[in-house]
Amino acid sequence: MARTRSGAAGVVGMAGAAGVKAARRPEVRLPALEPYGGGELEPDGDYDGLEFREEDFVGQDGGGARFMDCVLVGCAVDETRLSRVRVLDSVLTGIRGVGTNLAEATLRDVELVDARLGGVQLHGAVLERVVVRGGKIDYLNLREARLKDVVFEDCVLVEPDFAGARLERVEFPGCVLKGADLSGASLTDVDLRGVASLEIARGVDRLAGAVISAAQLVDLGPVLAAEMGIRVEA
Repeated sequence: MARTRSGAAGVVGMAGAAGVKAARRPEVRLPALEPYGGGELEPDGDYDGLEFREEDFVGQDGGGARFMDCVLVGCAVDETRLSRVRVLDSVLTGIRGVGTNLAEATLRDVELVDARLGGVQLHGAVLERVVVRGGKIDYLNLREARLKDVVFEDCVLVEPDFAGARLERVEFPGCVLKGADLSGASLTDVDLRGVASLEIARGVDRLAGAVISAAQLVDLGPVLAAEMGIRVEA
């Protein structure tokens, strides 16, 4: 496992680049919201301009639903089935749950704040102009997902799985990444310089297209050398 510390001075692009294109952040402008009337989620439901506050969606099925211009605060989503859901121009704060199924979901212009999640299934999902700020997500499954203009900010990601994913203009300022899996991933303008603590469990050879700091390069040196078959001796 490759582990690095945050580095301040210097930028080293693994693909030889001198810089990195910044991610475009969402600009969510919500209309006046109506409170959600309660009841269970409906598959293929349409939720527009609603505020969901402290709702219990545990074990419910909202697969294929659309949430547009919505706010969700403090909702429980343990084992909630939300595959192929579309979340657009919305803010989710204090969401908590284990085993939430968001496979093949679409998140566009979304802010996810202070989430406490575990085992979230986002494989095959599409994330565009998304900010994940604060909180902790364990075992995040983003296999084969597409991430474009995504910022993970000041959050803890434990064993995030990016295997086979495509990441373009993705940033991790202030984050702790533990045991990240980059196997088969494709990275373009991915900025890792601001990571507070970086551990790469698999896929260090996929860092082409990422930008790291000089200090991170030093820390990754032995692992990169081993990957390239270079023997380093005193």
